[in-house]
Amino acid sequence: MKFWLTSLISVLCASAQAADIPVTLYADAGYPPYSYEKDGKPAGLYYDIVRAAVGHMRGYKVDIQSVPWKRGMAMLRTGAGFALYPPYMNTKDEPWTWPYSLPLYEERVVAVCRKDILAARPRKRWPEDFYGLTIGNNAGFIVGGEAFEQAVRARQLRVEEGRDSETNIVKLGLKRIDCYINDRLSIQWTLNQLKAQGKYDEGGAHAGIAEATVIAVEQGFLGFTDRDNGKYTYKNDFVKQFDNAIYQMKRTGEIDNIARNFFKTH
Repeated sequence: MKFWLTSLISVLCASAQAADIPVTLYADAGYPPYSYEKDGKPAGLYYDIVRAAVGHMRGYKVDIQSVPWKRGMAMLRTGAGFALYPPYMNTKDEPWTWPYSLPLYEERVVAVCRKDILAARPRKRWPEDFYGLTIGNNAGFIVGGEAFEQAVRARQLRVEEGRDSETNIVKLGLKRIDCYINDRLSIQWTLNQLKAQGKYDEGGAHAGIAEATVIAVEQGFLGFTDRDNGKYTYKNDFVKQFDNAIYQMKRTGEIDNIARNFFKTH
């Protein structure tokens, strides 16, 4: 009898595990320290937050895979991908992304420039004080704001895209671009990593750079595809459970603890 009960419990547990719905979430592979790839696996602050959140959920077996940002956005646009982090909320330029989760973390988008560019004249008003310059941007990122996009269309300034933060910072140091726009922490973290690895010789082989101005305060989200035509039948429940997990993690201070521990070790 004892053997029979043990076997039954094992079968029930196995059935429960088998019932978990497999879900793949995609993560930006080139946005350190928030979201990047390390040793072939996703890493970063957002990875730690999302991994903790799905750990509070039930009924899903979640796999997180890192992809280049433009590819991830293309997957949302076609419905081939279920969800991607961490987009900013932008329903105008990315109407295929909906819904968005509760915000995961707050970021500050800034413009950093070569010091010789900053010495030439004040660069505080965005984007007016940057007309005539070449601005670096991560491929697929939309972070400069509407006035910036209008200036680009009017050819008042030029945008040059690079694959990721590291690529753009090196281009800035080699004077291939004049300024670079991205989150402040991502720029600082990546620059420090490049210096530690001997890949950025500031003031020597590479130009000195400094922050020019704050462009915006943004929030990172887990964004879901709106182009799946009902393919992901579990989407509403997943979004509800994920948002509830994020809400509880904020209420209890878990997200603050995750961020604190992350930056202690990075």
